[in-house]
Amino acid sequence: MISLVGRTAILAALAAFSAGAVTGFMAAIRRSRDALRWSRWMAWAGAAAVVVATLAMEYALLTHDFSVSYVAEVGSRSSPTWVTIVSLWSSLNGSILLWAFILGVYLAAFAWSTRHAAIDHQPWALGVAHVVGMFFAFLVAGVANPFEPVSPVPADGPGPNPLLQNHILMVIHPPALYLGFVGMTIPFAMGATTLFAARTDAAWIRSLRRWMLVPWGFLTVGIVLGGWWSYEVLGWGGWWAWDPVENASFLPWLTATAFVHSIIVTERKDQLKGWSLTLVLATFLLTILGTFMTRSGVFNSVHAFTQSPIGPVFLAFLAIALVFSVLLLAARVDALAPGREGLGGPASRETGFLLNNLLFTAFTFTVLLGTVFPLVNESLTGKQVSVGEPYFNRFGAPLGLIIVFLMAIGPALPWGRSEPGQLLRRLVVPAAVGLVTVGACLALGLDGAWPLATFGIAAMALVETLQEFWIPARVRARARGESMAAAIAGVVTRARRRYGGYVVHIGVIMIVVAHAAAMAYTSRATLTFRPGQAEQVGDVTLTYQGARVEDQGYRLLKIASFAVQRDGRPAGVVEPRLNIYRRMGQPIGTPAVRSRLDEDLYVSLVNLDMDDQTASVDVLVRPLVWWLWFGGGVMVLGTLVALWPRRRRVPAAARVPAGAAAETGR
Repeated sequence: MISLVGRTAILAALAAFSAGAVTGFMAAIRRSRDALRWSRWMAWAGAAAVVVATLAMEYALLTHDFSVSYVAEVGSRSSPTWVTIVSLWSSLNGSILLWAFILGVYLAAFAWSTRHAAIDHQPWALGVAHVVGMFFAFLVAGVANPFEPVSPVPADGPGPNPLLQNHILMVIHPPALYLGFVGMTIPFAMGATTLFAARTDAAWIRSLRRWMLVPWGFLTVGIVLGGWWSYEVLGWGGWWAWDPVENASFLPWLTATAFVHSIIVTERKDQLKGWSLTLVLATFLLTILGTFMTRSGVFNSVHAFTQSPIGPVFLAFLAIALVFSVLLLAARVDALAPGREGLGGPASRETGFLLNNLLFTAFTFTVLLGTVFPLVNESLTGKQVSVGEPYFNRFGAPLGLIIVFLMAIGPALPWGRSEPGQLLRRLVVPAAVGLVTVGACLALGLDGAWPLATFGIAAMALVETLQEFWIPARVRARARGESMAAAIAGVVTRARRRYGGYVVHIGVIMIVVAHAAAMAYTSRATLTFRPGQAEQVGDVTLTYQGARVEDQGYRLLKIASFAVQRDGRPAGVVEPRLNIYRRMGQPIGTPAVRSRLDEDLYVSLVNLDMDDQTASVDVLVRPLVWWLWFGGGVMVLGTLVALWPRRRRVPAAARVPAGAAAETGR
């Protein structure tokens, strides 16, 4: 029954998205409001259908209906309820259903939000978005169908991948990534529409920026949570390894970030229009490439799905989307009206944004080349090669540091031409703070050219960013007699987008500093303990207290217990463990992480012998790791500030007293 309901709903969604695409393009070509209305209705109908299909699958998972193929693949009667719910995105076919569900919701929201606006642009955008919806509905109905009936019906299933059951972050990390990836469809459709119309309407460009910021924010959350999950679950003590699937999420983030900066110049100076639209189209293409990388089985990764027939279909769709984008840009980008004024001089803010975009593009190309080169080389020569972390660090670290340096000088650059002396005077204090920071680090005994350069440039960027809050707030406080807190709140409220961006910059600075410190100054050791034995790593002493086994029904836990002392004072107990899932067999480690503002104690259990009670562990003492996750939260806060709508002020002449309004209504 569930198979029939789910399959019917998906076919209904496919029909609705197909009809929506046809009516959307008809509305654009014939300027038909009736066709446009039908396209909007089809967006809502298609969204409702994929919601029904997704709810049907969740019902099948929760009721353990093993007659449904996907439930038989990932379901298990012994799995906890929360694991059963998140099993929807634990395997290939369910993840494609989730993609279609989120796309339907995005498309319905876009159709609703633009129902009274952008009449010239909206039909093209709906048509293009409907085509993407058609593709994913086709996948769910065809090669990635999770509703196939199973016969004979098994009594139980294996459960999802143990790695997905090992941490609560799997509840929110994958959906956040999907909300980022799938959400790029709407900016793609809007960017294509702008090229079709050959017109950059100011309201449409503002709407495009907001629709890009939403998935960019979700993608940021997904990447940060993915690093946190890797750190907390995989046991290697890191959060980023330039894994192909990690890179798949990073690539569209880079181009989307470049767009968020370039669109400022487009709005302010009516420049970089073609470049901004190119970045929008490239971001969507990179999300499709990333989806191919994670779901085709061509890359070996702890994050990737197994080999499946979906790979060639995705590759074909990527090729069609690429050809469409290139031809559209070639045919229409020159039709965009040229800007009224050119870019300023070399010491202008628009030139700074242009350099920023060039750096992000170079970073994107570097990561893309290192990610796909092994695959291309193997397909051409038959030989396997690997491009590892040294390549990405060698080229990525300098580019990243230059981008942070631009964050330090960018806010000080004026729009248009300026005197070089004016810029130098503005940067005296930030530069001095940066130099003092490096000197203080040397005095504390810290070494290493890269981390010290990072700390100095980051300090410079932080001071310059804080000046952007402090200087206008001080002027406002003096003029209005407000406190500094009230003045800062007023300044931010009047320019939410600008100051939201500065808050994001502060979060990035936190992450950059924390990453540099943790990578450069980690203390680590691999140790084997017997009961009562104590060992010291850095300023931490661990004393092994013994081991035990706990049975949680669906898994066995082998737990080692260590008493912790810092500088000779008791600091609690850590208990790393090995989880043995009954239906899987292989043990999955869960490290014990004790976080503080200044450093993390990270203990990963490598082996535990219950007979003689010996325990082998990897121990790391890593500075400032907590600031990675906090910095990610600050970036999200800045995104929310930038997206928060401004309250519309009603002119006094338009305000009508309640009594008069009632009288008028008679």
